[in-house]
Amino acid sequence: MRSALSLAGVLATSGVLHFAQPRPFDRIVPRSLPGRPRTWTYLSGAAELAVAVAVAVPRTRRLGGLAAAGLFAAVFPANVKMAVAWRHATPGRRAIAYGRLPLQIPLVMWGLRVAKNR
Repeated sequence: MRSALSLAGVLATSGVLHFAQPRPFDRIVPRSLPGRPRTWTYLSGAAELAVAVAVAVPRTRRLGGLAAAGLFAAVFPANVKMAVAWRHATPGRRAIAYGRLPLQIPLVMWGLRVAKNR
């Protein structure tokens, strides 16, 4: 249960940040997506909030964990875009951008583990 609530907290925090500070998220929306980046920022923030609720509620936890895993996989292209865009940035910013790439694997696994252990 602690793992599920921690995952819900991570998702909720990120979801809120998409609305409170949307500009950094706008910058990493892949250009290949139709429409405005801000729309995608808000949609992904709303998805994170919805998945957070699903993970937090025991009755929907299995589906929420699967949705979390899918969401973490779906945002990978944005992390790739960030890494490419920051390839000439300061070493600290490059470390953040490059560090996000392998971080997606344990996040996906976390969602799957929560779904399995509901």
